[in-house]
Amino acid sequence: MDYMLNEDLLGLKEICTEIGDKYILPIRAELDEENKFPREIMNVIAQSDLFTIYIPEEYGGTEMGSLALAVATEELSRYCGGVAVSYAANALGAMPIILMGSEEQKKKYLPQLASGEKLCAFALTESEAGSDAGGVKTRAIKDGDSYILNGTKQWITNGGEAQIYTVIALTDPERGARGASAFIVEEGTPGFSYGKKEDKMGIRASATRELIFEDCRIPAENLISREGFGFMVAMKTLDNSRPGVAAQAVGIAQGALDEALKYAEQRKQFGVKINSFQGLQFMLADMGTQIEAARALTYAAAGLIDSGSKNFNKVSAMAKVFASDVAMKVTVDAVQILGGYGYMKEYPVEKMMRDAKITQIYEGTNQIQRSVIAKAMIKEAKRK
Repeated sequence: MDYMLNEDLLGLKEICTEIGDKYILPIRAELDEENKFPREIMNVIAQSDLFTIYIPEEYGGTEMGSLALAVATEELSRYCGGVAVSYAANALGAMPIILMGSEEQKKKYLPQLASGEKLCAFALTESEAGSDAGGVKTRAIKDGDSYILNGTKQWITNGGEAQIYTVIALTDPERGARGASAFIVEEGTPGFSYGKKEDKMGIRASATRELIFEDCRIPAENLISREGFGFMVAMKTLDNSRPGVAAQAVGIAQGALDEALKYAEQRKQFGVKINSFQGLQFMLADMGTQIEAARALTYAAAGLIDSGSKNFNKVSAMAKVFASDVAMKVTVDAVQILGGYGYMKEYPVEKMMRDAKITQIYEGTNQIQRSVIAKAMIKEAKRK
């Protein structure tokens, strides 16, 4: 199904397919095995202008929108979820600046991100602040025309590889979440260092690392919006980015289905191709149907954001929940269809299954998303 994508979006998808075939497919197993960041592929993505699609035109972007980012992320994820999130995490990191940054901040940082000259990351999560985003402990204390940051961020995608970080820290701890503020921190700032690089189950091509702030002094002009707006910055950022996680999940699921279909056409048992067995056909039919439903919901959520609607958080959460649950089920079924081969690293579906799991966890666990969805539905019902 083409979902009536226009020529620009179809062309964007073709570019991602070409990158996948030429640059990702030959080395995805190596990237996974060696836990290696795909720097060369990021350079190719930059040269293909894919970093421009979520950046406004006045800052060097093409401003193609959320749907374009979903299409690109989905197609790259069909080849490798780790490579795709290494790309998409730049949009996540840039979103606080795009949404609520000052004109000076946008002019300074967004052109560098649009060109791919520098990579970006978003730093919210801490050891005690995962689903409870209000549990942030990292402090930012005003000192003249500077802020001094102290604390540790955990499990930051693109950590150690990005050069620009948007960081949530407390400026007024007594106010809890309302005392959080958002800052831009550049790599190389004294007092800013990296902790351990995580050894993950899946998306292993993606760098996940600790960020450590020890008396890290940054200019006061690096404050995004105003003091106390950090939680709002974080929530708006995540609402806008969730269709991207959904798209990643859809792409991983589609890649797994592609492999299952290919294998089922080649593999014979009892003298016939296994795709002639009704039980397996039903599995394939369900996988395909679930993926198309997830894709439709993901594109709808992205389209709602592009329309300028202010009420997209419920649909955004729905897309993330549904698509990630589908990705997990489809990849498990793909492993089952390949049988013993599916369990072997020689075949890519076991990697896809490992990659799929994180989509149910990051940028808000699916349990938290269900709470968001239910609260939005209850609120809507009260208005009627």
